[in-house]
Amino acid sequence: MAAAEPVAGPTGPEPMPSYAQLVRRGWGSALAAARGCTDCGWGLARRGLAEHAHLAPPELLLLALGALGWTALRSAATARLFRPLAKRCRLQPRDAAKMPESAWKFLFYLGSWSYSAYLLFGTDYPFFHDPPSVFYDWTPGMAVPRDIAAAYLLQGSFYGHSIYATLYMDTWRKDSVVMLLHHVVTLILIVSSYAFRYHNVGILVLFLHDISDVQLEFTKLNIYFKSRGGSYHRLHALAADLGCLSFGFSWFWFRLYWFPLKVLYATCHCSLRAVPDIPFYFFFNALLLLLTLMNLYWFLYIVAFAAKVLTGQVRELKDLREYDVAEAQSLKPSKAEKPLRNGLVKDKRF
Repeated sequence: MAAAEPVAGPTGPEPMPSYAQLVRRGWGSALAAARGCTDCGWGLARRGLAEHAHLAPPELLLLALGALGWTALRSAATARLFRPLAKRCRLQPRDAAKMPESAWKFLFYLGSWSYSAYLLFGTDYPFFHDPPSVFYDWTPGMAVPRDIAAAYLLQGSFYGHSIYATLYMDTWRKDSVVMLLHHVVTLILIVSSYAFRYHNVGILVLFLHDISDVQLEFTKLNIYFKSRGGSYHRLHALAADLGCLSFGFSWFWFRLYWFPLKVLYATCHCSLRAVPDIPFYFFFNALLLLLTLMNLYWFLYIVAFAAKVLTGQVRELKDLREYDVAEAQSLKPSKAEKPLRNGLVKDKRF
């Protein structure tokens, strides 16, 4: 693959581009890479895997064991912590069925995002302020720093668990198929970026995505806790409203503004300047573009939900992933909900 421009070095932070510059330079670099690729078939792909992919069987085993560990930990936390808490707080049956899922995800994403923030702002890594630097000094099979390797193990094993959880543990929602696709794409990106030593840009991607999940699950928890024990709690209602506003803003700012201008610009354009023959250029950028499209798809959910609230079609917050209240109430329970109904106060709606 031929590079569109000569190799660039770390000469200082590069200003963040505009959307127009992102499209123009990214598209130009991709076209130049495609024209300069004289052997872009399966043969090149096989050679690229053999020469550049570094993933040992023990690492895959550790990833699988981590996924099993997350699943076991969630089951134990649900049975011994989240369900008893829901029963003690006398949540409504449907809210009590969903609360363990949100509590589990909130705790994980809060911890994972905090660790990513520490790596980007509490260490010497310059990746957030200078995204092109994620490819400086890249070499095949380079050593992965232990702190970044730990983040990859935690995130990769969690998304492996999340694929199973979406199918068998989470409440099934109207966007669950897209959520399942998201988990698969994310897991492929995590494993492959680690194998090809693109871990620097991976940490930036995780940081820009996890913050929205923290706010989403925080908002949903307050939605579930605002009507409990036969009374309405205004503090939780206020926290849910503020969380919803913060969630929508952070989704746009982190995933639709910063993510393209920091991550896609670095991977589509700057990667070829730093590493002219960077392996699997089109594969990784195609997955990142697919991730961007899914982010845009869910942002349309957020806009549609906000429109229903502003027009009075929805009087109060329910489930941010089920903006159609009538449709949400008709959804079938997940497998995780069924044990809860036997241990909670009976409700004629069920």
